[in-house]
Amino acid sequence: MFHSVYFWLKRDLPAADRKVFEEELRLLTRISYLKQARIGKPAKVDPRPVCDLSFDWNLIVEFATDADHDFYQNECKDHQRFINTCKTMWEKVIVYDMTPEA
Repeated sequence: MFHSVYFWLKRDLPAADRKVFEEELRLLTRISYLKQARIGKPAKVDPRPVCDLSFDWNLIVEFATDADHDFYQNECKDHQRFINTCKTMWEKVIVYDMTPEA
């Protein structure tokens, strides 16, 4: 399963808080049982009507099993720390979960 999260940070968020957000986001990629995890910012590509590059940060996590995803959502202390530390820093979050077919 892939878990893709897009974050729009508050426009008036102080630089120090942005740094905390980025550090906390990086910590999520180091969770040992994840199959893989990546973070990034919008790509520098030519604008196209089908692309939304308005987000500030993206997290993509691959879980080996649906149970790993459920654990991450409900019991993972690192994930809960991230939410508790950073939830006041964003104005919008969108999550896309996907089960690959191939």
